[in-house]
Amino acid sequence: MKFKTLIAAAAIGLASISMAAVAAAADKKVVVGYQTDALPSSVAIANGDFAKETGYDIDFRKFNSGAEIFAAIASGDVQIGYVGSSPFAAAASRGLEVKAFYLSSISGIDEALVVRNGSGINTLADLKGKKLAAAPVSTDHYQLLALIKSLGLTEKDVQVFAIPQPEIVASYNRGDIDGGFVWDPALTELKKGGKVLVTSKDVADKGAPTFSAWVATSKFAADNPQFLKTYASVISKYYASFAADKAAWGPDSDNAKALAKLLGGTADQQAAALKNLTLLTPDVQASAAWLGGGDQSGAAKILKDTAAFLKSQGKVSDVLPNYGAFVTADALVSASN
Repeated sequence: MKFKTLIAAAAIGLASISMAAVAAAADKKVVVGYQTDALPSSVAIANGDFAKETGYDIDFRKFNSGAEIFAAIASGDVQIGYVGSSPFAAAASRGLEVKAFYLSSISGIDEALVVRNGSGINTLADLKGKKLAAAPVSTDHYQLLALIKSLGLTEKDVQVFAIPQPEIVASYNRGDIDGGFVWDPALTELKKGGKVLVTSKDVADKGAPTFSAWVATSKFAADNPQFLKTYASVISKYYASFAADKAAWGPDSDNAKALAKLLGGTADQQAAALKNLTLLTPDVQASAAWLGGGDQSGAAKILKDTAAFLKSQGKVSDVLPNYGAFVTADALVSASN
């Protein structure tokens, strides 16, 4: 082979290697949607730990609700998102192929119906004739409607406005609505001028449990199993820290300050919000009671029950025979081994 030909061949080879490296790097990009809930794992967004541990270029984007995240997933703009079980049930029922791979929290006191001072609401019996609000298709919206139904009331008896949380806070402060079913930071804001009437846990105990979860598109989950395992392990690391070392998550901690910088509010508010969470350990999540039981798993049953309720309210048109295909314990089982 002539020298010039050899050099040309080498150049082509190097170009091919370079293009392959670029392609590989491009494959390691992912867009993740998150919300303003106070979660221990959100510190890993703020300090870059998710990207460092997974080795992926992660574009984190903040959304106001799970419904917005699912719209972005449906459009192809987002591959992974943090969502609530109500918009999850609605999206799954409409055929969106996603899988929950980590449960961030279950029904607790981090979401609640707060009623305004001067609204005349002191007990659940006082809700008739009042104006309440919740974010559209959110777990809060679902639980507010379920609560009203459990009281023998309908939306003709209680006006329910489905509006984004920033609008709920503004309407509440103006006195346009009597209460809102919300999560932080709106929960903290509403409590300044009112009181908690009922929590998400209270509504769950009445038969309408919810959860929040990290979901991935089915295609991304199939193509990037190791990413999900590592992503899950990072979440678990921060949850374990929160459970074991409360001082490291107090109002003066770097963790609380990082959450405030990322999510808004103050470090005091973020530290207080964290205390309201109801978290599950990885082994409990991976059990049949939650993600590991296929069609009979607890999460799949909650999705189906939620979808059935949403259909009765005219929010979705179909309920699937089962929802086991939308949950998986694979990332958790691998991360815990």
